[in-house]
Amino acid sequence: MSLATDSSNNQAAITELMAGEMAQVDAVIHRRLASEVVLINQISHYIVSAGGKRLRPMLVLLFSRALGFEQPARFELAATVEFIHTATLLHDDVVDESSLRRGRQTANALFGNAASVLVGDFLYSRAFQMMVSVDSMRVLEVLADATNVIAEGEVLQLLNMHDPDISVEDYLRVIRYKTAKLFEASARIGAVLAGSDSTLEEACASYGQALGTAFQIVDDLLDYEGTTAALGKNVGDDLREGKPTLPLLAAMSRGTPDERELIRHAIQNGEVERLDEIVAIVRRTGALDITREAARAEAERAREHISAMPSSQFKDALLRLTVLAVDRTS
Repeated sequence: MSLATDSSNNQAAITELMAGEMAQVDAVIHRRLASEVVLINQISHYIVSAGGKRLRPMLVLLFSRALGFEQPARFELAATVEFIHTATLLHDDVVDESSLRRGRQTANALFGNAASVLVGDFLYSRAFQMMVSVDSMRVLEVLADATNVIAEGEVLQLLNMHDPDISVEDYLRVIRYKTAKLFEASARIGAVLAGSDSTLEEACASYGQALGTAFQIVDDLLDYEGTTAALGKNVGDDLREGKPTLPLLAAMSRGTPDERELIRHAIQNGEVERLDEIVAIVRRTGALDITREAARAEAERAREHISAMPSSQFKDALLRLTVLAVDRTS
């Protein structure tokens, strides 16, 4: 397959292929969100209805179909990983004191921190109920391990906050734990459902990890390249939270002593008063190019991991996703 270089073409091809499958997942999501507690219904529906890219459930479905599994369990588990992801978003926004996500007020800004944390807990526990319903010890193992690693990633990120001296390796470790782990688990589940051997299962999981890493690196890049309207979140949020992401680390390594000191001070204090200057430094030093190149390397790694998979329209969609992850603007 020749991969389209136009992101909109790749997006359209994937959307057309998976529309029916994703509709089934949405049906499971809405059925499983039901609670007799009104506030749980309000908050969970609010954040899930915000949409998002639904990449993690998409990976469950794509790998299931690419490897020949067509049973309804794929919809239940695709919804499960979306619930886990949504729970992490609720908790993230409280920790980060975020006010905007996907172009709307965050749940914590609208309903308060306590309610957001507790509804996040509800979504986690509902996800585990759904895992059990599939009756697969291997699936339970994969998702239990993933949720534990994600929690470790959250704590690692907290430890790295306001520290301008972390290494790129430390930065990538947080991404692998906090973001890429659920991508990895989602891809692995598709292989597990299909009864794949351990070699193929690991290849699928490695694709997921690499894709998730590329996706998050680009997310960090867009905080210095995008606009609030396009991103659906406030530009400069990462700096405001004191996150030393790759664009800043690269800019510090290539900037003048004064520029390095300005960025260091901003990370240490979570200051955005001179955000325009910092964005200019990030762009002038080529830090954005370095960051996108790092994402491209991860995307290429993802493609290599599934090169031996049989050809199918679902494999083609997985290849298209690697292009989308890197070239997106929101």
